[in-house]
Amino acid sequence: MKRFSIPPPVAALILAIVLFLLSGFLPNSYGSDVKVALSQATNILRLSVFLGVIAAGQTLVIISGFEGIDLSAGSIVTLTAILTYVMVKGENNMVLLAIFVSLVVGAFIGLLNGAGITFLKISPFVMTLGMSGVVTGAIIILNHGNVSGKVAPIMTRLIARPISPRIPIPGAIVIWLIFGVLMWLLLERTTFGKNLFAIGVNRVTAKLSGVNVTGMNLATYSLAGLLAGFGGFLLVGNTGVVLIQLGQPFLFPSIAAVAVGGTLLSGGKGSYWGSMAGAIVLTLITSLLTTMQMPDSVRRMVLGGTLLILISIYGRQQALRQ
Repeated sequence: MKRFSIPPPVAALILAIVLFLLSGFLPNSYGSDVKVALSQATNILRLSVFLGVIAAGQTLVIISGFEGIDLSAGSIVTLTAILTYVMVKGENNMVLLAIFVSLVVGAFIGLLNGAGITFLKISPFVMTLGMSGVVTGAIIILNHGNVSGKVAPIMTRLIARPISPRIPIPGAIVIWLIFGVLMWLLLERTTFGKNLFAIGVNRVTAKLSGVNVTGMNLATYSLAGLLAGFGGFLLVGNTGVVLIQLGQPFLFPSIAAVAVGGTLLSGGKGSYWGSMAGAIVLTLITSLLTTMQMPDSVRRMVLGGTLLILISIYGRQQALRQ
């Protein structure tokens, strides 16, 4: 008999619901308590959006296998957020150009990562870590620690504020849902997605089957950088301000969200729906610890422990691949 198992995305969502109920957010009566609970749940989803978008690139890189991981994502987020902040300067007509520049810059950095890993045979861990240092240094040199600019009103209205007074759902959540559907189509309904899973399982077999492994590797890291750049744009649109280390707090959680969502760290198996569920779980845990006034050290320990436990359940890598 087959063992009963729960899909990782479903398990992650169940965990999020249980944590939400145990946290005391569950209203004991109807009326205003229900509105408060819904407001808190909506806020958690809104905060999950930015981690979820940044985790999208990590999902692609990890599915591609070959010990893939993108440690430059946090730096790319910071750089593109700063570029958006400086370019827009509070003008709505500069938003489209800022999005384009953010995507191109992120994709270019990702392409450099892919080129180093593919042609120079540098480990993904080492290559992306080195690129993170390069990008961070470039940020400091270009801005000298000072950044002047302003987000456009349309960014705040579409990202941070509710859709309308009658629909109290932040625009960021709607953007994330559309983004999730597009990611699902990319992974499940395109040749790129099928080839991505193929190289994640076994690159030699994929190459013998006609997959352009080199091109896929370059495209995967370029797309991961592009998605991190989009995450930087959304993040600055929500916060309205930028910091030199704006994206770094999202680096570890973006990797953890992918693992919590059930994507195998050895590659070849996973989904973006799982990463979205993982982002919600981690955001909820962080919110609970913050509400309990736990220090940053304790929050890091809890997040790390949660990651280890869930990986042991759903993130086990295959012992042998042929």
